[in-house]
Amino acid sequence: MAKRDFYEILGLERNASEAEIKKAYRRLAMKHHPDRNPGDTAAEQHFKEAKAAYEILSDPQKRAAYDQFGHAGVDPSAAGGGFHGGTGGFGDIFGDIFGDIFGTGGRRSSGRARGADLRYNLQMELEDAVRGKDVTIHVPTTVLCSVCDGTGAAPGSSASACGTCGGAGQVRMQQGFFSVQQTCPNCRGSGQVIKNPCGKCQGTGATRQEKTLSVKVPAGIDDGDQIRLAGEGETGGRGGVPGDLYVQIHLKPHPLFKRDGDDLYCEMPLSFVTLALGGELEIPTLDGRAKLKIPPESQTERVFRLRGKGVRNVRSSRIGDLFCKVSAETPVNLNRRQKVLLREFDELTRSGGARHSPRESSWTDKLKSFFDDIVT
Repeated sequence: MAKRDFYEILGLERNASEAEIKKAYRRLAMKHHPDRNPGDTAAEQHFKEAKAAYEILSDPQKRAAYDQFGHAGVDPSAAGGGFHGGTGGFGDIFGDIFGDIFGTGGRRSSGRARGADLRYNLQMELEDAVRGKDVTIHVPTTVLCSVCDGTGAAPGSSASACGTCGGAGQVRMQQGFFSVQQTCPNCRGSGQVIKNPCGKCQGTGATRQEKTLSVKVPAGIDDGDQIRLAGEGETGGRGGVPGDLYVQIHLKPHPLFKRDGDDLYCEMPLSFVTLALGGELEIPTLDGRAKLKIPPESQTERVFRLRGKGVRNVRSSRIGDLFCKVSAETPVNLNRRQKVLLREFDELTRSGGARHSPRESSWTDKLKSFFDDIVT
């Protein structure tokens, strides 16, 4: 019985691209895989045909031989378990279909691995974070070797195909019914070996150096926020794509304010005379000074809100508020005259029947009721 054309099996034209071949194989493999069609011998045969066709057409050299000489131009065993029960098995499909997702499959690794991401911790004053600032940082990192331009090979030489894996970057081991594919231990997946490494980078293609970068910190950025600098991380192996640099913001403690999101908080000690009689105070804000009116008979721990005196949100135009909590401060280091006046004042506030200290009077009433209940 004549063998079917590989392009016909995959439903492709002879000028199909590598991506089209892979897409067609994935579609047929998922459709006819034995695990999805238990007991269906026809589906199993379709799966074997699709797999054999893919293993030939996905390899440029085998495809060229097949295009020129047909089935006679390729070794039947290279079909990997197609029509003649070679060395391949159903297990290969996991590497072929899902290799791109999990990073373990594929036929050849370029060796150009993506560089690692870096993190830089940037300490900032609260004022700078609120207003925004351009900051210069110095980051130790790896860069492409200036001698070999990232190839890892000494000038005048180049890398050669790995003799262990034949340049594929992977080696395949047959274990009974399943085929196991592993990273080549000789070239570590790059598919190439460097016989004459660069003297400066020792064949790695990269060298260490300190890089100076300018970071534009946007106004309103908060503690823990990150700024991503694309491509400013570690360089990729042998010219691979570099990683990113993440600048993480850490705000230094402020002597007056504490920040919570877009709002600011401060605490201001006042004398009980100011709280009792009221007055107008000048308080600090990040924009300068502001007036705060204290009403008469204000109690300690009262919180005053100054709208729009907080932080502008880094992602919107909303501006937070400033919350100022006032607390009564007990006077210290009193002289004799001051003590006498305070005692006179205390006697005056307790006499005459007026409730000058409503909280204290309420507490006294509750305390008396509590002890009366215990006695009864």
